[in-house]
Amino acid sequence: MSRNTNQIEKQKGPIMKADRLAVEWLRCQRRRIGVLAVALTACGAIGLVPQIVKSDVVVVDVVAVAQGLRTGDLKGKPVLNEKNERIGTIDDLIIGKDRVLFGILQVGGFLGIGSHFVAVPYQSLQIDEAPTKIVLPGASKEALKNLPEFKYHA
Repeated sequence: MSRNTNQIEKQKGPIMKADRLAVEWLRCQRRRIGVLAVALTACGAIGLVPQIVKSDVVVVDVVAVAQGLRTGDLKGKPVLNEKNERIGTIDDLIIGKDRVLFGILQVGGFLGIGSHFVAVPYQSLQIDEAPTKIVLPGASKEALKNLPEFKYHA
């Protein structure tokens, strides 16, 4: 005769108490495994490679992440070409639905008047570590002005 968890919980006594503790421990382990499976699936869907540490929690290397660039540090920074000519300014960073990152540059105009936005792949931007210099190799003001205009959705 097999006992299910409801039968174990209803019974009393020192031996049954150990059984109830074992059942509760198993439930806890199942929840932890379920949470871990969901986290691993989410990380895999967005292309992250999770690292497992002692606590079975999915984490990233926070030291490496902290050394990365914050979007706020890039917004408003001038973008230069390889001739050191200012060709635009970073207005924003956008993650496309395909999870590709784009730099939105404001080009042309004067003090924001008469300018427009263009989207360039983030990977094409060369950013030094400070970040004090952002270079878009092979670009010119004219070439950027001739790109299709990027418009933010409402």
